[in-house]
Amino acid sequence: MAEDMKRNNGFIPGVRPGKDTADYIDNVMSHITLPGSIFLAFIACMPAFAGLLNVQPEFGQFFGGTSLLILVGVVLDTLQQIESHLLMRHYDGLLESGRIRGRGGVSAY
Repeated sequence: MAEDMKRNNGFIPGVRPGKDTADYIDNVMSHITLPGSIFLAFIACMPAFAGLLNVQPEFGQFFGGTSLLILVGVVLDTLQQIESHLLMRHYDGLLESGRIRGRGGVSAY
């Protein structure tokens, strides 16, 4: 990844290109992987936890691992699309200042 960034004239602000960039990317990926894997393991065990709490097995399976991950993905994608539409709606224009209204003082929400 660091080599691709170097070839495409990309950089990470505050990090020297080459080995330092590779070490930085490796460090960030290591910090992301552990919490992500713990979260996925928790989601996969949700139906078993629902069974311990005397929830009907059908309900526990419906809100099990795969369907819950799909549900979270759809919600995140929907929120991203809503934000992009709001940003597009409050854009001042190309000929004026070019700033996006709603990010600074007044919130669009």
